[in-house]
Amino acid sequence: MRFAVVSDINGNLPALEAVVADCRGNGVDAVINLGDSLSGPLLPRETARYLQAQDWTHLAGNHERQILEAPTADNPDPVDVYARSQLEAADLAWIASLLAFREFSAEIYLCHATPRRDDEYFLESVIAPQTVRLATPREIDERLGAVRHALVLCGHTHVPRAVRTARGQLIVNPGSVGLPAFDDERPYFHVIENGAPDARYAIVEHRGAGWSASLVAVPYDFETVAQLAGRRGREEWAQALRTGYMN
Repeated sequence: MRFAVVSDINGNLPALEAVVADCRGNGVDAVINLGDSLSGPLLPRETARYLQAQDWTHLAGNHERQILEAPTADNPDPVDVYARSQLEAADLAWIASLLAFREFSAEIYLCHATPRRDDEYFLESVIAPQTVRLATPREIDERLGAVRHALVLCGHTHVPRAVRTARGQLIVNPGSVGLPAFDDERPYFHVIENGAPDARYAIVEHRGAGWSASLVAVPYDFETVAQLAGRRGREEWAQALRTGYMN
């Protein structure tokens, strides 16, 4: 089978719809969603209803967990608060039913971030302020832990990437469907930038020599959602959505 892998939709339904249309043109048999689907100033309710209507495999991301938690000093993120305010009880129940990591098959393991945490970078490491690098093989193996599946799918960092471990496992991050750039203060202030407003996803399939991955960038009408973010007072989101860069 050919699987489409999506992650980090962040309530950007127009980007998701563009990805789904592209999937149909690529003969995809099934779709796996790795989480962080709703949080943001865009269309959380509409995106939740769209996703619930799909026959996909869904994970929860750290933002699904944060949407369910009451805002605290440790999680004051207004995009989580906004998303929760737009969701109804049935939507929250659906979120609560999702796992952050799970085995998909004997060969495929799914996690939003890493197999041990829902908010840990897997294939990147933040080592100093404004310094993000590719994780070392040792760091990746440590985060992989006891997972020995041939294909490991992860999201969270919004960076499209495929890494092969020393054991031959393929770890694939499809990038973000809905948010091509962001900043974070943990563990040091840093930015993640993909340099284009395109919606990202991956196609994975098993061939004679093993698992392969294609990382796909899909253009869509990003200006509409950028304007929506601006109207909701999130100019940094508008900038990221338009350009794939932070200010």
